[in-house]
Amino acid sequence: MADVKHQLLEQFAIVAKALGHAHRLDLLDYLAQGERGVDGLARATGLTVANTSQHLQNLRRAGLITSQKRGLQVIYRLAGEDVVDLLSALRHTTERHVAEVDRIVAGYFNERDSLEPISRAELLERSQAGLVTVLDVRPVEEFQAGHIPGAVNLPLKDLEKHLQDLPKGQEVIAYCRGPYCVLSFEAVAALRDKGYSARRLVDGYPEWRASGLPIEANG
Repeated sequence: MADVKHQLLEQFAIVAKALGHAHRLDLLDYLAQGERGVDGLARATGLTVANTSQHLQNLRRAGLITSQKRGLQVIYRLAGEDVVDLLSALRHTTERHVAEVDRIVAGYFNERDSLEPISRAELLERSQAGLVTVLDVRPVEEFQAGHIPGAVNLPLKDLEKHLQDLPKGQEVIAYCRGPYCVLSFEAVAALRDKGYSARRLVDGYPEWRASGLPIEANG
């Protein structure tokens, strides 16, 4: 029996080891937005293609992602929505027990947005009633892979020159890749500076999708 338990623990350790690198967590964060090839992931993370490929192989061996050959390209995706749940659990545990997280959050995130974020349930209810404008500030390719129904896509870099596309008299709820995605914090700060009533979603698109809420995709 002890041997069986040890064998299981060895398998758990493989997953834990795969998660034990910031670049791999970053890759999982991007794959949580939708499937991608190595080149696209390398561009998004700023890694070399060779380094990206090496990290992806570690994640694939741990069963956290899967791959599929599509023409000349290998496409990677998360192995399941439970991977998003695993990353959320890691985040929550780290927030509770690592003091450095509090320092970083207070120094960057709270400085830009100290207001209570809106929950998924409240956003669903208010968006379905037409009471808010939902703003997706991720890059276009991530938006097209999947987004909250009815969301307007204005990547952060294009936000200021397209502000006229947002109704001034309605609250804007911004979201992006997850709870610590800087894009939504920066968007909310920019919108408030221009006189808009703006808040952010408590987390991001991956958590919305993983919780079984409705999504849309383009193409």
